[in-house]
Amino acid sequence: MTPHAAHPAHPAHNAPPLRTRIKICGLTREQDVDAAVEAGADAVGFVLFDKSPRFVSPQRAAVLARRLPPFLTPVLLFVNASAQAVRAACDLVPGAMLQFHGDETPQQCREAAGERAYMRAARIPLDEATPFDLLEFARLHSHANALLLDAHVDGYGGGGKAFNWSRLPTSVDAHLVLSGGLRPANVTDGIVQVRPRCRTLAVDVSSGVEADATSGALLKGIKDAGKIQQFVAAVRAADALLARSPNALLSST
Repeated sequence: MTPHAAHPAHPAHNAPPLRTRIKICGLTREQDVDAAVEAGADAVGFVLFDKSPRFVSPQRAAVLARRLPPFLTPVLLFVNASAQAVRAACDLVPGAMLQFHGDETPQQCREAAGERAYMRAARIPLDEATPFDLLEFARLHSHANALLLDAHVDGYGGGGKAFNWSRLPTSVDAHLVLSGGLRPANVTDGIVQVRPRCRTLAVDVSSGVEADATSGALLKGIKDAGKIQQFVAAVRAADALLARSPNALLSST
């Protein structure tokens, strides 16, 4: 990161804490969509990248999205897809938000999205010696509705790895979505650390709410309803903490 390039302190320091919005990503089954709805998620994500273990086809995403109640947003995740493929998927899932998670340029994102809202993933290196200028990334992708912060791992996300949140600039003039290695045990701390650095903060979880295999590994693409409930509860605990003690924002930076 380049800390010297930060914007002036954001007025969010003095504003009332906002409700942290929650996206559950990598859904493949009806019961997992229902569990996310029941837990109070704001959005659910469908991975339309065929090399992902959480891949669903656009047709399958459309079937799952039809289970969603009003005002709960489906998100379609793409990795280096053509504009034609993006538009074809959007035709099947009306009202979806888009997430570009590959190596797409700003122009490619705008061309593929058209008039649709989209997020652009910023893949933050796990190696702290590797620089990443989030402020420049935000400038280049200023047309994105939000920037999703994920750890740079093989396979374009879903690796369950968290980057060092303290590397982020102190003030980013963008809506941010914190992702990468989140789980019920650490999401409260992530919100407290990152919320004061941006306009608004949402969180995105995938592997952190997946079911455990008997071997101890995660069943990728298979969610655990109990973990989803625990994750949402931890997010709400962070909101409650910040509502009681707004200074926690300042002390965390």
